[in-house]
Amino acid sequence: MSRLPVAALLGLGLALTAPLALAQTHPHPRHHAKSAAPVETGPKVSTLNGKFSFTLPKSYTAEAMAPGDVQSGTAGSSGTMYSSEKSKRVVIATQVPVPAGVSVGDKDFLDKATADYVADQTKAAPDFKQTASQKLTLKKLPTSRVDSTATMGGGPTLVTSFIAGSGKTLSVVQIISRADDKAGHAAMIKRVMEGR
Repeated sequence: MSRLPVAALLGLGLALTAPLALAQTHPHPRHHAKSAAPVETGPKVSTLNGKFSFTLPKSYTAEAMAPGDVQSGTAGSSGTMYSSEKSKRVVIATQVPVPAGVSVGDKDFLDKATADYVADQTKAAPDFKQTASQKLTLKKLPTSRVDSTATMGGGPTLVTSFIAGSGKTLSVVQIISRADDKAGHAAMIKRVMEGR
């Protein structure tokens, strides 16, 4: 199988320096309203023609990332970065065309895509460390989950990535949180997996 273009998605993840630097230098406020407010929804994240989708809290704002180009080897790739000043968290949703001759229906497609993703992340972040991996099905969509840690934006982070494919497209959704916010990171993972 040809090498999957996961590297085309990685440059988008490296654009996190600014929001994560802000997250590392501004501690989460301790003073919160005691009464619970109604849950309000924010941007909807959708890839693979809606087969992989979920809705973020209202505090998140969306920013389209620069499309890929032939010169950089990222032709056809696209992505959106969602960031929350309130939670100090970033979610990135990216998509890239699958190379000719590669089928997402191949039994080893996800294994190959995940291996290429981990290899490229290892090159991009010197202290990248994969902590867990899991195969799962989300809304009937075969998906690979990779948990890892790395330094981004001047501080340690938790990263959970969901890799999936459909038709002629490969999708990677990354959740990136401060290392000291395990509870918030876990809550966002649950939100993504439940597709709510």
